[in-house]
Amino acid sequence: MAEMPDRPREGGGGTAEVTDSERQARPAQSEAPGDEAPKLMEEVLRRENLIAAHARVVSNGGAPGMDGMTVETLESYCREHWPRIREELLSSKYQPQPVRRVEIPKPGGGVRMLGVPTVLDRMIQQALLQVLTPIFDPTFSADSYGFRPGRSAHQAVERAREHIAAGQRWVVDLDLAKFFDTVNHDVLMHRVGQRVRDKRVLQLIGRDLRAGMLEGGLVSPRTEGTPQGGPLSPLLSNILLNDLDQELGRRGHRFVRYADDCNVYVQSQRAGERVMASLERFLTKGLRLKVNRDQSAVARPWNRGFLGYRVTVDRKPKLKVAPASIARRKQEAACQAAHWARPEPRPHHRGDRPAVARVDRLLSTRGDKRESRTTGSVGPAETARHSVAAVEAGTHPVREASRPGHRLRTCSPQRRQWPRPVVERGRESYEPGRSDRVAAQPGTRVPSR
Repeated sequence: MAEMPDRPREGGGGTAEVTDSERQARPAQSEAPGDEAPKLMEEVLRRENLIAAHARVVSNGGAPGMDGMTVETLESYCREHWPRIREELLSSKYQPQPVRRVEIPKPGGGVRMLGVPTVLDRMIQQALLQVLTPIFDPTFSADSYGFRPGRSAHQAVERAREHIAAGQRWVVDLDLAKFFDTVNHDVLMHRVGQRVRDKRVLQLIGRDLRAGMLEGGLVSPRTEGTPQGGPLSPLLSNILLNDLDQELGRRGHRFVRYADDCNVYVQSQRAGERVMASLERFLTKGLRLKVNRDQSAVARPWNRGFLGYRVTVDRKPKLKVAPASIARRKQEAACQAAHWARPEPRPHHRGDRPAVARVDRLLSTRGDKRESRTTGSVGPAETARHSVAAVEAGTHPVREASRPGHRLRTCSPQRRQWPRPVVERGRESYEPGRSDRVAAQPGTRVPSR
């Protein structure tokens, strides 16, 4: 990153620097020779902007893309190849690489498709995001909370509670069917072009949208959708759904939207059904999006969850965690408890020669003090030596030393689980293959020495 020269912020044609508000107020125009449009690509490639984008990508971490490059090697790669990459970006010749398809399970069932770009493309998208956010964010609705600076899901849930407390006791819960996978590129790029006038930035965003997807070793083209996984995808989704926010505001509805989760609050069920039908027509014709009727509903807000929370039925409702979120947390806690309760694999199972050597040294220092006191029985030291020999020879003679159907327990240096002596038929012997309960039935257990 140190070889990236500092590019001062400038306005085209030697004019004064254009502020964000002036840039937003101007309508979209085609760039012509002598046009005084701000050069957004130069703003994207400023040294300070790129350093901040690189730091954000490294701090986020994440899996590598299709090229296998990790975030740790990104800086050294940029030091060597950045002059060529910068020239390609300035001349509109840069082509983003295909994204790697990854599927993760959704909390409510099904899978969510992610498209993981390469770390270099993630850095370039982050640099674009840092420049485009001040342009588009001031135009978004005050009731939009998803992926915006200074806003959070807790603020969205609190705003929903305020609408319900104001008397809007019915909710229109809109669920968009596979929103991130079905975004129309032409509709989205038209909205972006209304604010962005630099054709190089528009072409770069369009190439990011149309970059192929790698799955099973094959790259397939993309004609729609903005797969989650890249830094630019949340901003593009807000740009497209801003039309829905403006339409709801124009109608005077009370609503809260967090990314593709939108709740509209009304006073009666009949009004909710009317709003649901009209919004479905608007989304289908205007934005070419589909409403998932199976997941959408007009219901009481205390019967529907929103961002993991529900409200109580009180006149002044209170927030509580949704039952689905509690069940999911319990399942995650149970999985973690099962993982930590799982015993460590024994040395002779994993074939770790240093561990085998440690067991051998332990046995040599302890001697045969805990050998069996009955002729013909197998003691712990002898059992462990059998295990060491099994690891080195690739066999397991301990099974043959025990009775059919039983397996002798070996010495473990971590847990020190030695066989317990039992008294059976008038004599004392070791039976490591039997549990304490079974061994205690024919006789009385003798404490270990």
